[in-house]
Amino acid sequence: MFRFQFVMTAVALLVATGCGERTQPEPTAPTPPSAASADEGHSHGEGPNGGAVADWGGGKYHVEFTVNHDTEEATVYVLDSNAKSPAPLNTDKLLLSISEPSFQVELVPQPLEGETDGASSRFVGKHEKLGVVQEFAGTISGEADGTPYAGDFKEEPHGHTH
Repeated sequence: MFRFQFVMTAVALLVATGCGERTQPEPTAPTPPSAASADEGHSHGEGPNGGAVADWGGGKYHVEFTVNHDTEEATVYVLDSNAKSPAPLNTDKLLLSISEPSFQVELVPQPLEGETDGASSRFVGKHEKLGVVQEFAGTISGEADGTPYAGDFKEEPHGHTH
């Protein structure tokens, strides 16, 4: 019985590893993205307000995180599917959860000019740890039309001092 198991294991190893030389596929030149795919891609750079952008709801919305270290204030903008225009929501708060150092800030609506009927695309909150000059990362969560949303963001160095 042991001999049969040994032979079967050896056969399985030979099948799994294969025989002969393996040739590497020839590298191909990357295909440049079309103008349409560059617009619709999800490599989020800097948002329209200069902040870090995160997907929120599979592309239905985006959120943009900005921080003012001097005033210890975070501002989150809710943006449309293209991450370019405001997308006002009828909600009373968003939650900002920062990873390191770990803390949370409740963000309250501060409607932009022209936003009416209790809808806001701008949410603001303060916390003393936002006064620390660093690149923040975390999660922005909230509800839109009864549906919960969450998106992770990470600030990247801007090449200047905060």
